[in-house]
Amino acid sequence: MRLLRFAAVRLAGMLLVLLVVTLISYLVFFLLPADPARLACGRPCSPEGLANARLFMGVDVPWYQQFWNFLYGIVAGRTFGTGAAAITCAAPCLGYSFQDNVDVLTLIGERVEVSFSVAIGAAVLWLIIGVGLGVLSALKRGSAVDRITMAGAIAGVSMPAYLAGILGITVFAFWLDVVPKGGYTPIAENPLDWAWHLVLPWFVLAFLHAALYARLTRGQMLETLGEDYIRTARAKGLPEKKVIGKHALRNVLLPVITLLGIDLGSLLAGTVITERIFGMAGVGKLLVDATAQLNLPVLLGVTLFSAFLITFANFLVDLCYGALDPRARLL
Repeated sequence: MRLLRFAAVRLAGMLLVLLVVTLISYLVFFLLPADPARLACGRPCSPEGLANARLFMGVDVPWYQQFWNFLYGIVAGRTFGTGAAAITCAAPCLGYSFQDNVDVLTLIGERVEVSFSVAIGAAVLWLIIGVGLGVLSALKRGSAVDRITMAGAIAGVSMPAYLAGILGITVFAFWLDVVPKGGYTPIAENPLDWAWHLVLPWFVLAFLHAALYARLTRGQMLETLGEDYIRTARAKGLPEKKVIGKHALRNVLLPVITLLGIDLGSLLAGTVITERIFGMAGVGKLLVDATAQLNLPVLLGVTLFSAFLITFANFLVDLCYGALDPRARLL
């Protein structure tokens, strides 16, 4: 019951954050000088045509009424216009792109497989590599392995994502020609080809993120190994593998899980630079294209979708905290 109450409180907090983000995002995008109705109306646009566009899009009412209609559309769907020309946007409706003549959630759904494929594969790699190297570096403190690992970590933390991507594709795709130069194959078509096209993006992102995880894990492991309960476990004669794996690593993983939730949520929302470098049409590219076209419904929809992924990832992190450390359930 305590764990359920803990989860309910965290879920309520997530929903509150999403509501605040939705309000701020709506105000930012729809109170800007750019008029979504004028953008959808095209050129030339007569005063009558502009008035009809505003009526059809539902932006002819005060902003608070527009915001309520937007929230209602997320829960129950929404209809734009009346009569034969009416457009229905099924729930959850994150808006309708009149420039593309399709609802925003459909646009996101067409791109989300690419972003999820890149993010999840890279996260698995950087978690295994980063935590593994961090633990090894802590256990071999002061050795050549420790110095080499930390030197690589500093390089990964310092290197911009675009530079790592360009270097990776130049060396491994053009010079050595051992991996594809870009593109994306859906996993349903050919799983092996899907993975092969993602190898380089995975390792580029893993290199950048594993560096930070290695430094964090090393620091936490060194601190944990100096705790009294670790010395007690060793004094009882427990095998070193059990001391490290069962007692030390469990506490080390708490801050790592927190960082993973933030990073994974951000990457699931779209790896803009990685997708651009490797020629993949993910959510990041959709956001860039919508910005260039001033497609406000798409910008708002992608922003809220990203906010949901990040808050949901942090919600899962809180649940993991509660499972790993019972003291967190009391907060």
